[in-house]
Amino acid sequence: MLSNNPGPIGVFDSGYGGLTILHGIRQLLPGYDYLYLGDNARAPYGPRSYDVVYEFTRQAVLRLFEMGCHLVILGCNTASAKALRTIQQNDLPKWDAERRVLGVIRPTAEVIGSLTQSRHVGVLATEGTIKSESYKLEIQKLHPDIQVSGVACPFWVPLVEYNEADSPGADYFVKKRIDQMMRLDPQIDAIILGCTHYPLLMPKILKYIPTGVRIIPQGEYVAESLKTYLENHPQIEQRCSKNGEVQYLTTENPEKFKEQAQIFLHESVEVGKITLER
Repeated sequence: MLSNNPGPIGVFDSGYGGLTILHGIRQLLPGYDYLYLGDNARAPYGPRSYDVVYEFTRQAVLRLFEMGCHLVILGCNTASAKALRTIQQNDLPKWDAERRVLGVIRPTAEVIGSLTQSRHVGVLATEGTIKSESYKLEIQKLHPDIQVSGVACPFWVPLVEYNEADSPGADYFVKKRIDQMMRLDPQIDAIILGCTHYPLLMPKILKYIPTGVRIIPQGEYVAESLKTYLENHPQIEQRCSKNGEVQYLTTENPEKFKEQAQIFLHESVEVGKITLER
């Protein structure tokens, strides 16, 4: 039985990248409580099938609901692309029709129309997100005139997680994918970073991006979208507890998570361990 008492806003990711989403949300909405869950033991989700990503994400969302969350943000592009819709349509009505799960793709798709003049947009993301074409579908649903091109960046996540984002070796992989993107469509004037790890590569990305091309990380847009959502849905907002506290959970080694969190958040955090069904 799920509790009706106010609880934290849940933020779920397959790994650490969702910490950039959580950071953006906390910057704008610091008064709420947050519960971050990273399924690090089963990351990365990018190469996994739709069925597996859906099942893993479903387990995590249900656990966050059981821990008191009434609203969960999938701070993971792969989970948003491969699992969000099925959870919203199939699972929420069975679990609790009053609870909500939101993703990170639609908020960026909503604002992209005001961020491109050429109406040619690029998406840099993991292989799973690019293959799903979720950004293209979501953007063209809202802005049919925008052309969307996607490029998968398979080495970018390991560069961040192995703390190599500032290394000279990172230049090769970043430049290669940006060059590939611009060859694909030279008219692109805005590129969405469709993976939550990629903002940590921003210095390298800005180094190789052509003049006049705008880079769009997701954090601030997801945060703005959440703020608007809570304003428009007071029945959900009232169920979000407000003590300004954050709790972190991982399915892997808490010490390892703490080290990675330092890279993403530049602060020390306390981390608990949790097990999800396999």
